[in-house]
Amino acid sequence: MPAYRLTPSLHTTPWGGDRLRTYGKDPAVPTLGESWELSFVPGAESRLDDGRKISDAFGKEAYGTRAADMPFFPVLTKFIDAARDLSVQVHPSDAYALAHEGQYGKCEMWYILDAAKDAGIYLGLSEKTDAETLRHAALDGTAQHLLRFFPVKAGESYLIPPGTIHAIGAGVVLFEIQENSTLTYRLYDYGRPGTDGKPRELHLEKALAVATLDRYTKAENSSSDPTLIGLTPYFETHVYKLNFTKRELFVDKTSFLSLTVTEGEGRIDGQISKKGDTFFLPANSGRVTAEGKMTLVAVSLPEREKTEAPS
Repeated sequence: MPAYRLTPSLHTTPWGGDRLRTYGKDPAVPTLGESWELSFVPGAESRLDDGRKISDAFGKEAYGTRAADMPFFPVLTKFIDAARDLSVQVHPSDAYALAHEGQYGKCEMWYILDAAKDAGIYLGLSEKTDAETLRHAALDGTAQHLLRFFPVKAGESYLIPPGTIHAIGAGVVLFEIQENSTLTYRLYDYGRPGTDGKPRELHLEKALAVATLDRYTKAENSSSDPTLIGLTPYFETHVYKLNFTKRELFVDKTSFLSLTVTEGEGRIDGQISKKGDTFFLPANSGRVTAEGKMTLVAVSLPEREKTEAPS
């Protein structure tokens, strides 16, 4: 079974820029903030080369046996270009989201692709605080001042468990792997207008209900596998760096495999692949070969009994 090249769903945002054109995305889209690479989200699905929506082309058997108890495709991947600071926001856990929103929450991770000088991300609180202090900071525009700031550089990865207040800073381009959910609770957004010209909606009460108020400590990768950069109950992420070399991967019945080229070029399953391309391999595709000089981000479903749900 072949690897299927995907056409992404492109999204204009108030904070987007023009750097995703270097990843092959449409330069005609203004303030392009997000390119949804592997997406089963209704209305924003990835498409195959023949124009079919990915959700029309593949049934649940393509997800893999590890997704047998999941009601929909479990993962969403994106390129993100933050030309300006993103909103200060937080995502709920599955438990809260199912109880209050009728959908799943969001665990996510970021793989940094590029960063301007002194650019970085905001992750979690710099000190333990209380809900009222956080509420006042959100209302008076100082919410960022309560967060930990991490200068970033290409090749770093960060896990953002549900409940972690966060924001991508201006000047950062990254690849995001997340639970397939569109739930975001904004605490602060600089008064920026939405498409209707009015300030975008905030979700202060919900954000305060789900936010982790303890001091944030960055999770360190303790894996003995140097290619493994992220392991959660929802996704497993590897980075493979090929230097005019070949790597063989095997896609068995337990999970699909998504391969995104974040640097360089080569061939995947014999097909020309270049920076910005994403390929989908349904579960049970068998052996696939990647070769060339390129960096690949590989996403699949984990053995869930070997993972621990982020708190």
